[in-house]
Amino acid sequence: MRRITTRSSERALSTLVLGFVTLIGFAGASSRVYADDDHGPRDQQWVGTWATSPEAGTTSFNSQTLRLIVHTSIGGNEVRVRLSNAYGTTSLAIGAAHIALRDTGAQIIPGSDRLLTFSGQASIAIPPGALVASDPVELHVPALGDLAISVYLPGNTGPATLHFEGKQTSYISSTGDFTGMISFPISSTTLQSFFLANVEVKESKHGRAIVTLGDSITDGTASTPDTNHRWPNFLANRLQAKEGDEDVGVLDQGISGNRILHDIAGTNALARFDRDVLAQTGVKYVTVLLGINDIGFSGIPGFTDQAVSANDIIAGLTQLIERAQAKGLKIFGCTLTPFEGTFPGYYTPAGEVKREAVNAWIRTSGAYDAVIDFDKAVRDPSHPTRILPAYDSGDHLHPSDAGYMAMANAIDLSLFSESEGEGEE
Repeated sequence: MRRITTRSSERALSTLVLGFVTLIGFAGASSRVYADDDHGPRDQQWVGTWATSPEAGTTSFNSQTLRLIVHTSIGGNEVRVRLSNAYGTTSLAIGAAHIALRDTGAQIIPGSDRLLTFSGQASIAIPPGALVASDPVELHVPALGDLAISVYLPGNTGPATLHFEGKQTSYISSTGDFTGMISFPISSTTLQSFFLANVEVKESKHGRAIVTLGDSITDGTASTPDTNHRWPNFLANRLQAKEGDEDVGVLDQGISGNRILHDIAGTNALARFDRDVLAQTGVKYVTVLLGINDIGFSGIPGFTDQAVSANDIIAGLTQLIERAQAKGLKIFGCTLTPFEGTFPGYYTPAGEVKREAVNAWIRTSGAYDAVIDFDKAVRDPSHPTRILPAYDSGDHLHPSDAGYMAMANAIDLSLFSESEGEGEE
């Protein structure tokens, strides 16, 4: 078990005691405990444990508090967050922000609440299009555990930057600042995530992150809310269960409806690649599962002027590969899963020809550092242009929870092992 060091032995001892007390009451948290050893801060680095891709929204808030629930992939002894006003039209005032271990519902575990500051201040204004990183705080963050990030918005926010397909219940208050309260006064709930872009933890120098870039199939559409049954979640579970991979974070950057070459839901992948992949903390690997919406929308009335060929999709994917490899990342191509039986116009025989051509290129071109064959993992062997019924959510496009698990189980975990010469000392 790799252990993480705090900055001084005196502070570390008191923090460690608090962490043990706090984690005893944390239902469902990972058993991995972060203790001190003889390594110093130079043996540590920041690594993302959770992320989501910002999108433009229409919801606004006024003098309300949000309690946003996120599920970690890796743990650590220090934590910080990034808040985004990427699609805001005015400056976003953050009146207060706290982070804590979530107990159940909107309630936090007593003793785990921490005030977040930004450049040493308890409040900050985020300009339109910008994001801010909080100052780090000491908190024993468990792997595969739930955090509650509470944000007080003292003014009218205007249209909020959000992530639409959150699949996780978060909580909205009535008027007032309730950021530090153990029991949160719930006015309404939401399955969307507002303003929060990243959560990062202090990990060992071996810590590293995988960014899963994709569309709704990576975003977890049709998975059961509040269960963390997206395929990136199942991948994180597998990594935590494999000795030596407990420090590999998984950052889900799927956007439902996303395309490589055109905007429709979220910014197109070529445009968001720098923000959602290259700028992620500790990123070393990226998986790409994109292209099915580029194919499907080519046959939908109103989008036929944006029709693309298989070669167009391949050219777009090639751009992502070149940009990732130029930054020293390993990039893995995921084959496109079956889509026959979806709504009229989205699936066409011509579209299926494109899908098969793109998959053949992914499998055989050698352009990617490796291939993850999701098509093979979920297709029906007796009808390979369709998802296996046991893995089909019912819309013939998105896998069920069992299908998402099958996708994660099809991934060779050795892809994320440290390179030769970078192993344990």
